[in-house]
Amino acid sequence: MATKQSMADYITDQLAGAGDVYARKMFGEYALYCDGRVVSLICDDTLFVKITESGKQFVGNFYEEGEPYKGAKPWMVINGDRIEDHEWLRELVRITADNVPLPKQKKIKRNEA
Repeated sequence: MATKQSMADYITDQLAGAGDVYARKMFGEYALYCDGRVVSLICDDTLFVKITESGKQFVGNFYEEGEPYKGAKPWMVINGDRIEDHEWLRELVRITADNVPLPKQKKIKRNEA
């Protein structure tokens, strides 16, 4: 089951103020970016946040792991109640973005004649 656009829009709205946040559709699901870093995935209308040590400490008792898709590494599963708490969710995403490196720049291949 693919994630609904409305779910991606709702979560993106909840993250207003966390930084430059946007969703990119990929294979019927969504990757959420914060300041150019992938910080979470929305798969089957479920929010998965990339695991960092700082994020685990922040989440505390609300910590639960799951796979966004078969064969994926574990991510933090964030349930509906936590998604509705926009201040808490914004802080988790901010912490995650601060602890995830920027993606590596792709090298441009030049044709040599």
